[in-house]
Amino acid sequence: MDVSKRYREAWESYWRDTPDEPGAAIFDCAAELSAAHHLPLLAPHADTALPIVDLGCGTGTQTRYLARHFPQAVGVDLAEAAVGHARRADTGHTAHFEQLDATDQDAVRRLHERLGDTNVYLRAVIHQSEPDARPAVAAAVATLIGARGRAFVVELLSRAKGVLAHAAQGPDGPPPKLASIFRHGLTPAEADDAAIPRFFHDLGLSVPAHGEIDLVMTENRADGVRIDLPAQWMVLGR
Repeated sequence: MDVSKRYREAWESYWRDTPDEPGAAIFDCAAELSAAHHLPLLAPHADTALPIVDLGCGTGTQTRYLARHFPQAVGVDLAEAAVGHARRADTGHTAHFEQLDATDQDAVRRLHERLGDTNVYLRAVIHQSEPDARPAVAAAVATLIGARGRAFVVELLSRAKGVLAHAAQGPDGPPPKLASIFRHGLTPAEADDAAIPRFFHDLGLSVPAHGEIDLVMTENRADGVRIDLPAQWMVLGR
């Protein structure tokens, strides 16, 4: 299945309205606070001689970091506007960026045919996907890793909704970056916690490692405390 027109346009408009400067998107934290913490969890299980695909790359901040640790890094995103951000930010041409709808299984298969088995980095994509699309996103991960790749998947836990609700209740309402998420009709932390591992289990993938970790945001609450969101992580493979 493909994502709905409403969902695609929500992300296109979000990225069109988001400035280019680093951290302008609420989830676009520095790689040292994100991928740098995730890579040591993935690396013991992965063949780092394989390429890596950052599935849902946004501005490519994490992709550029991953490019320093893998022979090839490809960042893909549903939104053309996000890919534009990523290409403009990659002044050193360290990675490759392209548009991809992860629910388009034909397009995903073509990417796998081009790259071969890859490692995959999936950060906070399934939890905000449309419910009917979530199994297809998981299937894209399975297709891309093939027989030899491994995936690192990190997704918000449902209790992150409470953290976001608390942040939105400041005296002036939601802080600007969080308000932008709501204004564009995006819905974080909507997936059931148990459903996400089940998607991958149903695809026959094993989980050699898993745990919990906070995802760092680029926004603070009204009291100045940074918004960090609870998440679950897992390494996946065959």
